[in-house]
Amino acid sequence: MAYDTVEEFRSKRDAAVSFILEQTDFQPEYLLILGTGLGQLAEEIEAEIVISYKDIPHFPVSTVESHAGKLIFGHLGGKPVVAMQGRFHYYEGYTMQQIVFPVRVAKALGAQTLVVSNACGGLNPNFSRGDVMLINDHINFLGDNPLIGPNDDELGPRFPDMSEPYTERLIETAETVALDNAIKLHQGVYLATSGPMLETKAEYRFMRQLGADVVGMSTVPEVIAAVHMGLDVLGVSVITDECFPDALEPVSLDDVLEAAAKAEPKMTQIIIGVLERL
Repeated sequence: MAYDTVEEFRSKRDAAVSFILEQTDFQPEYLLILGTGLGQLAEEIEAEIVISYKDIPHFPVSTVESHAGKLIFGHLGGKPVVAMQGRFHYYEGYTMQQIVFPVRVAKALGAQTLVVSNACGGLNPNFSRGDVMLINDHINFLGDNPLIGPNDDELGPRFPDMSEPYTERLIETAETVALDNAIKLHQGVYLATSGPMLETKAEYRFMRQLGADVVGMSTVPEVIAAVHMGLDVLGVSVITDECFPDALEPVSLDDVLEAAAKAEPKMTQIIIGVLERL
């Protein structure tokens, strides 16, 4: 369910923020959300403190394999960051407001930029398993969004503009980093569905006709919340399976994790490189 009132949301957010501030006075400028199979980037962070989600008031808890469920405060690429090692999905039964709650909390702690990653299926026939794609736009097929319900005008406007949800300056910086490190990098449109099942051949064809380059089950709610609050956003997708209807093969979670592990060093290099140049 959505929060019944703005006051209810603020009370829960403030309780989470107060608990975190009792543990650390570290002020992050960047929020990193690490997607399925992409938690190893956390090992690159010079950690100041690690807090388990289950200890933070009103924080959801990751229920998906490979999502560690930890909030890591520290430095990456010379910048102060807080990283979510594990995220929340609509298919886990969480509300949209619960999914984006950590983004709201990170903003209250000082974060000004969201760097979000995910594992996804490739729809564009020019993309291959293990490739990395910068998100330059998205399509929301989740059937819901985190701004439904009462609007907190202190967070952002009732009708936020979404003409540039992914910050062009950050995309250009990431492109430069990839070029300098000889990393093949795509750009494209991310389509979000609720999951948890993978799509049918007919659904993949439909999505491709709509203009989607990849499909996944996350990211869009967090980006909507971030844009609502005025954060800059960089989205990075790792393509873990190829969703080509005429050559479709069954995919398991192990396949996804294996592909993510192979592509993760490229994604890590790009994200660290971007942070170093900002």
